[in-house]
Amino acid sequence: MKGQLKVETPEAYLDALNEPRKSDLTAIDTLIRRTVPKLSPCIYSGMLGYGMETLTYASGRVVHCPRIALASNKQYISLYILACNDDGYLAEQYRDKLPKASIGKSCVRFKQWSDLDAKIVERLIKAASKSRPIA
Repeated sequence: MKGQLKVETPEAYLDALNEPRKSDLTAIDTLIRRTVPKLSPCIYSGMLGYGMETLTYASGRVVHCPRIALASNKQYISLYILACNDDGYLAEQYRDKLPKASIGKSCVRFKQWSDLDAKIVERLIKAASKSRPIA
């Protein structure tokens, strides 16, 4: 199984995955829940989400999205960090610290969990929980 799944709970999302992705995403899910327990897990657009927020733009548009999201895609795992600080998007600020990952503005893509340094990911997750959401 990959990407956006039609499931109702985070547990069902993880149960729907095949190995080795199931073990990788379970390990990341455990890290996120342990590191930022105040960010409640949920399903968002068929992915695992953590810390659902309601954002209201200056235009009046209202958006519901998590601070962090996690998805198993066909070619890679995606860890979405939907947070920024005065220096910009948080994920981009960790590019040099996570050399085996492909990093965009708010997405860290990697083949397997062992490609990343868990301590660095933990720091990124903590920073995301304390930073402002991408607006």
